[in-house]
Amino acid sequence: MMELHGSIVDFLENKVVLITGATGFLAKIFVEKILRVQPNVKKLYLLIRAPDSKSALQRFNTEAVAKDLFKVLKEKHGSKLHEFLSLKVTPVAGDITCEDLGIQDSSLKAEMWKEVDIVVNAAATTNFDERYDLALNLNVFGAKNVLNFAKKCVNIKLLLHVSTAYVSGEKPGLMFETPYYLGESLNGTNGLDIDEEKTIVENKLKELKSDSNLDDKSINLAMKDLGMQRANHYGWPNTYVFTKVLGEMIIGHLKGDMPLVILRPTIVMSTFKEPFPGWVEGIRTIDSLAVGYGKGRLTCFLGNPDAVYDVVPADMVVNAMIASMAAHANQPDPETIYHIGSSISNPVKFSIVQRCGYRYFTEHPWIEKNGKPVIVGEVTVLNSMASFHRYIGLRYLLPLQVLHFLNLIFFQAFASTYDDLKRKINFVLRLVDLYKPYLFTKSFYDDTNTEKLRKVIRETGDEENVFYFDPRIIDWEDYFEHTHIPGVRQREFK
Repeated sequence: MMELHGSIVDFLENKVVLITGATGFLAKIFVEKILRVQPNVKKLYLLIRAPDSKSALQRFNTEAVAKDLFKVLKEKHGSKLHEFLSLKVTPVAGDITCEDLGIQDSSLKAEMWKEVDIVVNAAATTNFDERYDLALNLNVFGAKNVLNFAKKCVNIKLLLHVSTAYVSGEKPGLMFETPYYLGESLNGTNGLDIDEEKTIVENKLKELKSDSNLDDKSINLAMKDLGMQRANHYGWPNTYVFTKVLGEMIIGHLKGDMPLVILRPTIVMSTFKEPFPGWVEGIRTIDSLAVGYGKGRLTCFLGNPDAVYDVVPADMVVNAMIASMAAHANQPDPETIYHIGSSISNPVKFSIVQRCGYRYFTEHPWIEKNGKPVIVGEVTVLNSMASFHRYIGLRYLLPLQVLHFLNLIFFQAFASTYDDLKRKINFVLRLVDLYKPYLFTKSFYDDTNTEKLRKVIRETGDEENVFYFDPRIIDWEDYFEHTHIPGVRQREFK
């Protein structure tokens, strides 16, 4: 039974938390939030990929503290910020793909095993078509290594594992907050075995490296293709979601009696309110469209304007993470899964995003290097793959065929133009293949468990205003036009 004993802020007091993937987008917001709302947290161990502790500290300072994200903390602590951080934050050089998380300092390891209360695994590769060997090591066996480390922590109260709602694949309908079990596949294909997948990867790498005709680029592409093939074989659309679900399976199978929460966010966007509205880092899924459109390079959009796109601001995800920690620490739940999204509670159609983008870039156009504003217009919406192929054929393939013919006659004059257009077409086709399941999505993500957690938070009183994660408070048109798109433009437009 989920319950809170006292407030969430009080729960965080004197707690010791280990966070993996600590320089990632969500993890940094998570760290900043805890330090801001509960300065009496005992310690945050931040696992950072680095050769030594000095390098780990340097990465934390340059990739986290130096960012705008920490400006509220800087204003709060002033010249004493680094003194405060040195007391509360310990950057740890390590790597989740290694045993004991690659931590070389034995005394530090022993200290962590003695002190850590909660382990938060936010480390992952999120590339849809990552090399299969890298994705398997990080998202699957990395998750297993984190679990094994958590088991060695004598005071462990909870393992919180950040996954993705899209482990459900591309099935239409309502996706429930239920676990996937070892060996289970989406399409009913038998034989899914995680150790066998590792063997397949090892054998494929040996085969590729033994071929002297293959360069690193060819091997890289072959390993990406292998991941997509293995994912598709068992019913998942890409390597990312396939390896994330395998990670869920393995920790669920091996966790024993350890309290486990699996958090499955949907598409994570810029912050809604805290530490300030609109902070974002990196191009998120929909943001690539905003960049292309605002710069006048997006002439069409592939997808259904009436489809519901499940998005959620990053600060709401972080608040749900912290609330779930307080609710489930030391609770004997077998495994609890939360969908953190909006498609049920406050759905947003892509047509809203499109409309907001048009209004924003009409009023605030991007200025080119020559000083001229980019004039945006209504984009062509291609609401089926058939219309996409017709559009590509007329706009690109026919010119490509003409260039190919000219190349045969005047090779030197047209070779570079032909190769450049061919590369662009191949790039577009690969992107479409990767994003197709999400462009025409008909999935909705049940948030019954999440609503129960929200209800528990509401009953505590004022803390709902501090650890808010109810998407019903969002006016999507206002958020996209006045918070998210300006934030993406400020931080990601080059």
